[in-house]
Amino acid sequence: MAIDISDAIRQINQERGISEELILRTIENTLLAAYKRKYGNVDNAIVRFSDDKEVSIYAQKKIVDGEIDGVDEATEIDINEARELNPNAEIGDELLIEVDPRNFDRISVQSAKQTAHQSIREIQKDSLYSEFKDKVGEIIIGYYQREKNGTIYVDLGKMEGILPKKNQSPRETYHVNDRIKALITEVNKTPTGLQVVLSRTHTDFVRAIFELEVPEVYDKTVEIHKIVREAGYRTKLAVYSNREDVDPVGACVGLKGVRIQAVIKELEGEKIDILKYDPNPHNFIKNALSPAEVRDVIILDEAKHLALAVVADTQLSLAIGKQGLNVRLANRLCDWSIDVKTDAQFEAMDIAAESRKAVSQLFGDDEEYEEEISRISELPGVDPVVAEALLGAGIDFIEDYLAMSQEELNAVQGISAEQLESLQKLIEENVEIVEEEQDEYAEKETEEEGSDREAETVPEAEEYECPECGAKITIDMTVCPNCGIGLSFEYEDE
Repeated sequence: MAIDISDAIRQINQERGISEELILRTIENTLLAAYKRKYGNVDNAIVRFSDDKEVSIYAQKKIVDGEIDGVDEATEIDINEARELNPNAEIGDELLIEVDPRNFDRISVQSAKQTAHQSIREIQKDSLYSEFKDKVGEIIIGYYQREKNGTIYVDLGKMEGILPKKNQSPRETYHVNDRIKALITEVNKTPTGLQVVLSRTHTDFVRAIFELEVPEVYDKTVEIHKIVREAGYRTKLAVYSNREDVDPVGACVGLKGVRIQAVIKELEGEKIDILKYDPNPHNFIKNALSPAEVRDVIILDEAKHLALAVVADTQLSLAIGKQGLNVRLANRLCDWSIDVKTDAQFEAMDIAAESRKAVSQLFGDDEEYEEEISRISELPGVDPVVAEALLGAGIDFIEDYLAMSQEELNAVQGISAEQLESLQKLIEENVEIVEEEQDEYAEKETEEEGSDREAETVPEAEEYECPECGAKITIDMTVCPNCGIGLSFEYEDE
């Protein structure tokens, strides 16, 4: 007897989203289970489906001579009964005999039902698992259903998702039927069913929100280098552009801050710092400590990723942040251990200038380093005793030292002439003297080499110009040092 099951197939397909092929396989397994329950654990049952979705079950039986060998009703049929169904039947042949499902007893039918329900649940679980497994890392929208032990259960349509307490932002509170946008982080099979784990604290949740709000991030014109976050408080993003004409920070902020405000609204007012990624650690660390302004970054140990950021006194609390949050996020963003100091604290640390120069040379900015040397204590290889003695006399900067006369330097207590000579050599090797200062002294030099410069310097009132070449001459000269013409000075009475 054939049974029309087309309507049932359509209904299961629409309600549970199970394919027709899987439904037909489930029906086949159900009928086979009922047959085995009725006739014993035999494998001679065959299920067939017609093009019109009608199903029939047959028993494949061997033809025997019942009067001689006897008949096993489950697997055999007597030759006389077989010839009633097929006149050409012979002993040893096999014959398909249709079985009426209505002849199955109640226990067989109940067993078949349980098998069908179990099969449908497994098929539905596998189907949903495949569907949601492909969505890991994507945002999904659901609705608040209930809460138990801090875990929120979210209606996702086809199934329920869970939002654990650790994956919830401390800023957020929910009520029944509230709309929840979250990131799918895990999809697991459990004995009780499929489990979809959601999160609103994951850094990829922020990344996915920016992909929705910023077209340049979605099409990879602007890429996010790294995101660090303490959910509910502050998030830092390092971004860079693949096109020179696109500002990565401006693209994420949007016109008048429209885009960033949309992200902040989704995160319930969480602070967001967007900064430009730079492969140079000096610049990247400066950017990472935003919104604070960093004056200088000193690399203490490049191998161990130790760095020192120097800020003004007014910027110290801003750079560190409340409970150290800002500098802590900057450490994670740059993968450097950053210590923040003020100018006074940095000077008290007495970091070796030689180490600073070596690190600056490592990063290819030795010229910048030399330009930054302004204090005597910063000179590489300077005698600490000399630097301390000069500082005690009020001489801290190299510029002040060069402006002093030899007599004034000799008057400084605790410094010998040899030490002053060594210091002068260090200054000449490491500091570029401004050209104007050199010209001023050169103009006052006389023809005799090795003479004392100050002894030959004359007041400006006694300087004249050579009538031949215009060079500067003094009253005690008899020959112009520039053109060699003889000179003669005459005084006129008033």
